Amino acid sequence: MYNLKEFWQLRDLPVPKGTWDGNVICLETNVEWTFGTNETNGFLSCYTFTIVTKGWVTILYNERELTLREGDLYTYSPGFEVTVLSSSSDYSGICLLADEHFTLSQPSVRDAIRTAYFMVVELTSPVLSLKTDDLRRLRELMQMMIQYQQMGLPQANDSLKMLYNLFLLDLSAIQEHSIQEHRFPKRIEEIFIGFLGLLPQHFAEHHDIGFYASELCITTTYLSRIVRQVSGGRTVVDYINQLLLMEATFLLRQTSLSIAQIGDRLHFADSTTFARFFQRMKGMNPRKYRTENYPL
Repeated sequence: MYNLKEFWQLRDLPVPKGTWDGNVICLETNVEWTFGTNETNGFLSCYTFTIVTKGWVTILYNERELTLREGDLYTYSPGFEVTVLSSSSDYSGICLLADEHFTLSQPSVRDAIRTAYFMVVELTSPVLSLKTDDLRRLRELMQMMIQYQQMGLPQANDSLKMLYNLFLLDLSAIQEHSIQEHRFPKRIEEIFIGFLGLLPQHFAEHHDIGFYASELCITTTYLSRIVRQVSGGRTVVDYINQLLLMEATFLLRQTSLSIAQIGDRLHFADSTTFARFFQRMKGMNPRKYRTENYPL
């Protein structure tokens, strides 16, 4: 999957002035930019937060059709397929993107991530209709990010990091009331976030729950129970398979690697095992998927 800097280069987008570290960026979006994200559908290893500032847009999110309207905040977390289906001709928005690895490695924002992220991992709606004051505060923070990017100051990266922290803290306060009844003990939340942090680093090599449980110093039974509890029924294998499928479709679409090479890169026993996995998850074998959808 693409990290934020790779995504920016792929889309040939202007980078902030000065030396950009590729961790956080904010921009105003329109119809053309929004539909352009379909080119990297499901391949972006970033958290994104989009506020609709005008018009509407309809997306297919995790096999559900959702319409975002003016004043709505849409939160995307890595691991879900999203496709933009349609929009009004006057659609516009403001979008904040933050690299996944950077986000999960920041102790200062873990509490905010914990609150902001759980609405997504529990597969409830990732769309939040903002009240007027909440909308104004979040938009002001995002506009400040854009200003710092344009100024090109030496400390711009640190400023973006702090503003991102403030954004998440403010968002967590907005969401706190609506999810209060779904909160989990801190230990459970920490284990789950730890699991999420390990996944993008190791899913290609380690397909078994035992590895992740060992890294978190807990039993496989305990990790399985926590993941099911927090995610509303999804299993550890569900998360691993979702990332394996996303990486497989990415490699089939964006590279000339053979089916056997892709299976080997994703540490399947052989190409037949990989093909069976892809067939089960996607409904067609990898060769047919490549030929019919993304011929090289």
